[in-house]
Order: sequence, then structure tokens, then C-alpha cells
Amino acid sequence: MELTVSGKKQKVEVSDAVFGRDYSEALVHQVVTSYLATGRAGTKAQKNRSAVSGGGAKPWKQKGTGRARAGTSRSPIWVGGGKTFAAQPRDFTKKVNTKMYRAAMKSILSELNRTERLVVVADLDTKNGKTKEAIAMLDKHGFSTGCLVAAEVSDNLLRSTNNLPHVIVTNALGLDPYSLVNADKVVMTVDAVKQVEEWLS
Repeated sequence: MELTVSGKKQKVEVSDAVFGRDYSEALVHQVVTSYLATGRAGTKAQKNRSAVSGGGAKPWKQKGTGRARAGTSRSPIWVGGGKTFAAQPRDFTKKVNTKMYRAAMKSILSELNRTERLVVVADLDTKNGKTKEAIAMLDKHGFSTGCLVAAEVSDNLLRSTNNLPHVIVTNALGLDPYSLVNADKVVMTVDAVKQVEEWLS
């Protein structure tokens, strides 16, 4: 199949397996969920009654004081006591193998192409690294939230998009499923398309 280069009388020959396959919503959901889960730190930690220091001695004798029975001053119902259901560090990683990941990326790219949300351009460089240059370039392609993908990201492109919070700039091999799914449009250079095709083939 062929992808048309925006603003040029040029077409890029690409593989149907990467840019023309059927969309698998279940697979994409699984891979995106795994990607987001892997990014979670899981470092939240609290102390239960056994982890709080002190409380080894019985606060008062069992009978005769008129007070409720207590075996430790570190009970969860006491001030300074442990947490009842203390959060512990955990690993949120969801395993997804390479074959599934690549199939999901192909599925996403194919759907972007099918819904005309994938734009191929000759280059993405800005001359002076000014934000207004990046805004003008995005307006030209009709979006304000999206992903710019280049084979090699130049300093000028990074500088011009730094102040645009809803625009992600990445190189071809740094693409991730969440950025693609979450983008209004994905703009890729011809060289980036070739790199992605080689990576996913």
C-alpha cells in the first residue's frame, strides 16, 4: 500500500502488515493497560501494628482498672498505632510479550491510517526553534493535540515544542502505544515511517 506525503506529489510504499492490518481493540487495550501499569512506581508503604516501634509491654493489667482490655499501645485504634490495612510496596507490571506488543502497535498505526489521523510529511524541522513556528506547523496539519515522530529529533524541534503541553515529540524507535492512542493526529516524517516499518516487520 502507499501513504501520501502531505504537501508533496509523492507517495511512500509501505507494508500492509504494518499500516493496513485489522484493528484488534482487545489486544490494544491489553497492551496500553500494560504500558500504563508498568509506569506505576508501586512504592507506597505504611506501617502495620507489628512494624510500628514500641508497644511491646502491656499498657496496664488485664483486670481491675475499669478500662478496656489492651495488649499493646500500637493497636490501630490507638493514636500512634499501626495502620489497619497497611499499604505495602508492590509491582504493578503486567506481562506482555514482544509479539503481542508489536501486533498492537501495527493495529494502532493501521487504525490511525484508516481514520486519516496519520499524516506523513517530508520533514518536521523548525528553522529557528520558535514556538510560533511549531504552532504554525500544527495548524497547517489541523490539530493542537498529537504526536510528532521524526527519525532523529532536532534541537530546534524540541525547543519549539517545549511550551506546547499537549504535543509529544519522539523519535521513531521511542514510540509507545499510549501516545499513539491518545493523539488527535500523528505526524511522521518519511524517514520515521521507514524506521517504524523496519522495526515492526
